[in-house]
Amino acid sequence: MKKTIKMIAGVVFSLSLLVSGCSQGASTNSAGGQAGGASAGNALSMTKEAGVFVYAASGEYQPFSYFKDGQLTGFDIEIGNEIAKRLGLEPKPVTSPFSGIIAGVKEGRYDAAIASHAITEERKQQVDFADPYYLSGGQLFVRPDGTISTLEGLKGKEVAVALGTTHEKMAREYTDNIKTYDSDVTALRALEQGKHDVVITDSVVGEIAIAQGLKLKKSGKPLSEVKHGIAVRKGNTELLNKINEVLKQMMEDGTYVKLSEKYFNRDISKAE
Repeated sequence: MKKTIKMIAGVVFSLSLLVSGCSQGASTNSAGGQAGGASAGNALSMTKEAGVFVYAASGEYQPFSYFKDGQLTGFDIEIGNEIAKRLGLEPKPVTSPFSGIIAGVKEGRYDAAIASHAITEERKQQVDFADPYYLSGGQLFVRPDGTISTLEGLKGKEVAVALGTTHEKMAREYTDNIKTYDSDVTALRALEQGKHDVVITDSVVGEIAIAQGLKLKKSGKPLSEVKHGIAVRKGNTELLNKINEVLKQMMEDGTYVKLSEKYFNRDISKAE
């Protein structure tokens, strides 16, 4: 009897060791799996908040993103909201100074930047861009009596630009006398008030500002033709592909053109 009890005890002890060993192995594998899954999830996760599409714009780039009656609106905002809707997500637009938006996407504070970023090789090192969603380009703007009409004419002049834009980089190739602002519209208003000699900004933005009453004029030929894109964190291929699918749908079903004509009276996905 005692021998039998000892044998049963030995079997139970062996089984307990086996189960314990399996549990430890499962725990280790599970932890490793979770860590691996989290890593993969972070790399492939479509959005930072479940069910929410958080995207950034400056809020100071009329008519692309600006505040009207206390509400954030504009072409970029409506594009972002439509993308979220078609992805079955809640849109959550947030504002940030333009110069910090790409860093915010890179660091994961925003799912995307829908902020009229020109697609450049330098920016492509930091984020991934969806297919271009509109074309535009740099343009010189001066007061009605201004005569500067070329980039070469910037030498010795004071140039105002928005901080962190391709226009700032362009201006610095010709002069060190540069004043920066958080937004292009603020720079244009300062120019109208007698500050600075010239502003370099997007042609569409300057044209809208003039149409709304700023006493300025376009000067010279367009400085460039630039493709603008929506930026996402590098490696977020799932979100990038879905944004491209939605943009294609919007182009094909007329939604994009309707929004473009609402703000610009033309289709800005095409060159003028």
